[in-house]
Amino acid sequence: MDMAVTKESGLAAGTGSKVRITRVETIPLRVLLTAPVKIASGAARPFVEVLLVRLHTNEGVVGIGETQAWRRQGSAETLASLTRVIEDHFTPHIIGQSPFAAASIMKALDQAIYHSYYAQAPISDALFDLQGKILGVPVYALLGGKCRDTVGGCAVLFIKPTLEETLEGAADFHRRGFRSFTVKVGLDLKADVANVRGIRERFGEDVIIRVDANAVMGFDDALKLLKRIEPYDIDAAEQLLPLHDIDGMAELARRTDIPIMTDECVATDHDLLHVIEKRAATVVQTKVAKNGGLWYSRKLWHIADAAGMRIYPGNHPCTSIATASVTHLAAAWPGPLLDGPFSAGICGGLAEDVVSDPLEVDGHLVKVPDKPGLGVTLDEEKIKRMRADL
Repeated sequence: MDMAVTKESGLAAGTGSKVRITRVETIPLRVLLTAPVKIASGAARPFVEVLLVRLHTNEGVVGIGETQAWRRQGSAETLASLTRVIEDHFTPHIIGQSPFAAASIMKALDQAIYHSYYAQAPISDALFDLQGKILGVPVYALLGGKCRDTVGGCAVLFIKPTLEETLEGAADFHRRGFRSFTVKVGLDLKADVANVRGIRERFGEDVIIRVDANAVMGFDDALKLLKRIEPYDIDAAEQLLPLHDIDGMAELARRTDIPIMTDECVATDHDLLHVIEKRAATVVQTKVAKNGGLWYSRKLWHIADAAGMRIYPGNHPCTSIATASVTHLAAAWPGPLLDGPFSAGICGGLAEDVVSDPLEVDGHLVKVPDKPGLGVTLDEEKIKRMRADL
């Protein structure tokens, strides 16, 4: 048997079939943000709660994945609950398995705990990371090969007390090369309209503007907002209504020229099919945690593409690990993609990343990593400082 060392990996050729997962390690973290972020639901958040998972193997190769306990409509998870699900219910289905048995592992996890996508996400991505490291190839190679070298990100403008602060934040992003803005709305109709108008007047037709209410608005206020901002050439309005109101979203879509985007109301492929059936949105946002990592997100992209929907690659504020997940998925996607908020955490949102080699960002563009697996390595000292007590 040829025992030559596989390129860029520590495994000899032919040993991949012998690799088995021996330990599932959970790492709960509280990662500080550079400034508290405010969306329409809940108080301002000074940090993001991140759960990392490391899958250890008998060959010493370790895979990593990330999820978040973001807690808004569509997400009730906490760091403690995610940890318990993974350690108590998922681990027995993972230990002793090959990292290449992703299909059977993910099916077993889905059957173990219903609708557990936030907990499944880091397992999914750690499996892909392991596969790439064992084979010595980047994750995008496992998904069909690289179609682009960089992936464009948009700027997220969280709710600020004044128009001046919102415009100041937009100007900072604009100087750095961002040309797409997602404006958080939903608390104050007058302020929302002023923010949108102010950005359009400040930057002209040079920028793309979208709005996002994080599912908190009622139908009347949502329709009123859409009608008032229609003159400002809005590219999409994201999840204005609560996640259960698909019929309301469809009615909004019929009564405005602004395309409707879905986010919180789509966790599963069945959710997306329901949105498509109702013609409730023409744009879909996915997130690593919300949609179960690479394993499930890729399926959603294919469904959306078949339905003629535009794809908006997203994330909750996250570290380079979850950002790398979307970057690889986008790199291997042959079709068009919108500049999405998948990199909001590493584009100035985090006070400190958890990896020793953060993804490279040039303006609004994230460079696709070419190292094996996801292409990032945990920094043990940073993890010690950020570890959360459960």
